[in-house]
Amino acid sequence: ERGNMKCFIVSSILMILLLTPSMVLMNTSDSHLLDGSVGTQIIHVNAFRGMVSIRDNNVLSEWDGIMDYKNALLAAKLFNKMACVLVKMNQAAFPTLDEIIRALDQQALKQYPPTRGLTYTVLPSRVKNVAQYGMPIKDLCRAVPTYFAQQRKEGVALAIDPESCFELQLLSFMGLAICGEIPGL
Repeated sequence: ERGNMKCFIVSSILMILLLTPSMVLMNTSDSHLLDGSVGTQIIHVNAFRGMVSIRDNNVLSEWDGIMDYKNALLAAKLFNKMACVLVKMNQAAFPTLDEIIRALDQQALKQYPPTRGLTYTVLPSRVKNVAQYGMPIKDLCRAVPTYFAQQRKEGVALAIDPESCFELQLLSFMGLAICGEIPGL
């Protein structure tokens, strides 16, 4: 009986020691001051679920977001527009989950290339069933209209009012512009 208990305790301690490093990779969180703006970004990474949640409390462009790497979707709740926008993540342009985890280490931030920028145009029809994109996105977009936005191709001139654009900054290495009038607002 006593031998079994010692074996159980030793195996439990070994299990904890072996799992702790992998759990660190599963959940990473950081608060990051944004350069040249009035606010911070709080970023939480859940590598196990393939999710990054972002809380940007910049007074000029407050937004919350979820990057769902398993479904290649970014959902952004734009507070000044009181709307949610879903975009398909361009894997060639968006940072990988590993890049974000490395970037949360303050030393690594300086090693990233200058801001990459993408422009998206809001499509006119509302998303009818946000729940199909998962509970985190459904919860984020609750109580506000949700729209898809389509990436604008490089070099294609579209008549877009620059005043209709909402700028998102992800850490220091990626910027997005979501442009266009949101119907009904």
